[in-house]
Amino acid sequence: MSTGTATQIGAGTAAPATSAPQRTPISGVRIILITGYTLAIALVLTIAVYGFSYYTAGATDRPFSEKHHILKPTGTVGLKLGFLGFLLFLGIFVYPLRKNWSWLAKKGNSKNWLDIHVLMGLSLPFIILLHSSFKFRGFAGMAFWIMAAVSASGVIGRYVYNQIPRRMNTAELSMRELQDQHAQLAANLAAQRLLPHEDLASLLHMPSKERVARMNMVVALLEMVGLDLLRSVRVARLRRRAVSFGEVVLTLGGYLRTRYADLETAIESAREQAALMKRTLFLSRAQQVFHLWHVVHKPFSYSFAILAVIHVGVAVAMGYVPWR
Repeated sequence: MSTGTATQIGAGTAAPATSAPQRTPISGVRIILITGYTLAIALVLTIAVYGFSYYTAGATDRPFSEKHHILKPTGTVGLKLGFLGFLLFLGIFVYPLRKNWSWLAKKGNSKNWLDIHVLMGLSLPFIILLHSSFKFRGFAGMAFWIMAAVSASGVIGRYVYNQIPRRMNTAELSMRELQDQHAQLAANLAAQRLLPHEDLASLLHMPSKERVARMNMVVALLEMVGLDLLRSVRVARLRRRAVSFGEVVLTLGGYLRTRYADLETAIESAREQAALMKRTLFLSRAQQVFHLWHVVHKPFSYSFAILAVIHVGVAVAMGYVPWR
């Protein structure tokens, strides 16, 4: 609990001032993403646990394992994982093709397409890892490591993409609105003695423009990630200082929402303002990182595509893929 002007809530006598704000309904794309990640994680974990003894065995011992005919790259499960990986590979390239096909560009919006693109890009390395039974030698091994680099760079690209407001004037307008909202909420909270203004303002602490201007692109990227992680820690600290010990336990140390609508409204407003301040402050650096990411990500993607097509072609030509 903070000292000074704050009064702890949730000690047993206070009740939520208003009903909790309604949550935005989960969209269809969000359901697809949640389902996709859940299935991908479940599939990978199930096969990894089942095949643990096989995958950890030496190369000379694997042919004698009872799971060899199932989990080897051309086994009953291994081959199906290869088919699934190839389908994901094809799906990944729908997103860049969408930019060039006008009829496809009209379907949905770029953010949803990108989120599904990232889902497939993150799932593919693990599927191929199991398909290859953890063998990284030769041509296929080279393709795998390039694919892993593409997936890792894709995560970075998705994060940086989210840091760039689509329109700078919109970002500035939203900033003014959030500042006005924050000032009003801070005044209300001061009157209600729920949360000190200095505690709420700690969530908005940012590096100076001069310091950001001196950062190179790598340091700026790490700083952006660090601020996002630190924001969650600061929010949890605000909750811990504002509520009783029992509420702290129920919210897992302040990392879950409380039942106090006024408190959550103030924290959410400050959180959104902090995020927008960070995006505006790091805008030029984020644009530079995103440009560099395009330079690196595309060649690796096309290299992986070529190697993957060659690998599939060789597997078909050598009869590893049964057609009947």
